[in-house]
Amino acid sequence: MTSTAQDTPRKARRSRAPGRGVPLALLAPALIGLAFLLVPLLALVVRAPWRDLPEQLTSPAVWDALRLSLVCATTATALSLVVGVPLAWLLARTDFPGRSLVRALVTLPLVLPPVVGGVALLLALGRNGVVGRWLDEWFGVTLPFTTAGVVLAETFVALPFLVISVEGTLRAADPRFEEAAATLGASRFTAFRRVTLPLIAPGVAAGAVLAWARALGEFGATITFAGNFPGRTQTMPLAVYLALQNDPAAAIALSLVLLAVSVAVLAGLRDRWTRAV
Repeated sequence: MTSTAQDTPRKARRSRAPGRGVPLALLAPALIGLAFLLVPLLALVVRAPWRDLPEQLTSPAVWDALRLSLVCATTATALSLVVGVPLAWLLARTDFPGRSLVRALVTLPLVLPPVVGGVALLLALGRNGVVGRWLDEWFGVTLPFTTAGVVLAETFVALPFLVISVEGTLRAADPRFEEAAATLGASRFTAFRRVTLPLIAPGVAAGAVLAWARALGEFGATITFAGNFPGRTQTMPLAVYLALQNDPAAAIALSLVLLAVSVAVLAGLRDRWTRAV
């Protein structure tokens, strides 16, 4: 019995391992799909002007785009944390009418074309927008075509990544810890701050990293709502688009930076994904 019990996991592992019996009808399209994803990235690395790369990355225009992208992406991530963690807790821990609709609306920017999101932001927060006109009249605040507009556009597209990650972590966390804290006299907010938040910290961190990477690579909503003004609203993706027309070497250099950031994000989240599997 012991030998049989030990052999069973081994047989299961062997049955899952790829072998010579892989059907060609599945292997061929799988390899084509893999090549389709990898060849453009390899072409970017192969055709990169490595000799001139330091000069390209230290040019004033490229540095301004890098600095602005990092500042705006970090600020957008901070805003996403401030509003996204409570929103995820609301969706995961409370039951209210229309919760499914709210969840669908929260995830809508994931599938909404970014340009459409930029148009929606412009109609809502523009100088003549639904909310923007009151901001302009009452406080003299104008958001479109400013650095603050870049932050809001990036927050709009990055926030759902944080909410989904944190909500999933909250649903996996045992609520009995919060209930035990409540029986000891802790308020619901204290239980969240002292008990729940430390438990879900890895999920919050993963969501923040995903949100930051999404904000860093945002293009459509940014150019629609904030424009493309060097030093003020021109982030790295916008600089890549502009440089591709006049200076392809600079476009490749910026693309390599974005590629390196994306690889770093995937590497940082790999352990979390493998544990989930």
